[in-house]
Amino acid sequence: MTSDNAADDGIRLQKVLASAGVASRRVSEDLIVAGRVRVNGTVVTELGRRIHPETDLVAVDNIAVQLDNTKLYLMLNKPAGVYSSMRDERGRTDLSYWAEQYEERIFNVGRLDAETTGLLIMTNDGDLAHTLAHPSFGVAKTYIAKVEGRVSPQTIAQLTRGIDLEDGPIAADKARLMTSASDSTSSLVEITLHSGRNRIVRRMLDAVGHPVIDLVRRQFGPLHLGTLQIGQIRPLTSAELGQVLTLSRDGGAEQADPKKAAPSAESGTETNDGGR
Repeated sequence: MTSDNAADDGIRLQKVLASAGVASRRVSEDLIVAGRVRVNGTVVTELGRRIHPETDLVAVDNIAVQLDNTKLYLMLNKPAGVYSSMRDERGRTDLSYWAEQYEERIFNVGRLDAETTGLLIMTNDGDLAHTLAHPSFGVAKTYIAKVEGRVSPQTIAQLTRGIDLEDGPIAADKARLMTSASDSTSSLVEITLHSGRNRIVRRMLDAVGHPVIDLVRRQFGPLHLGTLQIGQIRPLTSAELGQVLTLSRDGGAEQADPKKAAPSAESGTETNDGGR
């Protein structure tokens, strides 16, 4: 009799799903029979199907399932004053405080400048990091900026219509005015864009006459900062992880917009998202 762990034949799909925390083995069998499970893009309905978790891609209801338990996927609410580096060459406060909490070597996906707070992904999955951080994949990021002065509807329209900066034109995918102080001293603006150009949010708002006072990234792709407190780090939930892995395996296709992709010189985890 062949065991579920036979190296030559792989492992039964329902056992893999149960080990990944998708559901119990019995419920996993029901999912398979119902045609809700795909292996390498193909629907599987046979309970005898065996797979190799290290090479096969599995999805349930078109959401990717993480089978490699050596990979870490974390969300940090980066505080102000922290540089997006594992070891800052000038000895300034960096991400090593959080990275040292894990035995695995992890790194940040993209960057936030020192004074920008908010959502920063940390992982040891290089493929996922490449998809999320490289501008060519066009993964959207949403920021909330407190800016000087009262922002008008005309200014919001200008941000989405496009403005010219020293390194080329840029347009927000979305922008909206959240609040404006009654004394016109400041406003809150939400802005979403795909670009990873250096200090892009700050430069855009400065160009329309509203310098940034505070800037926080609230969303990165499908991930939302939620109630995570400043300075806290946590693993992604299974639902969040499924969304991120699906995006990575699709190559960012659902969010990509080649017209808005930044030049290829902006690459990988060196991207400084938002900027100061």
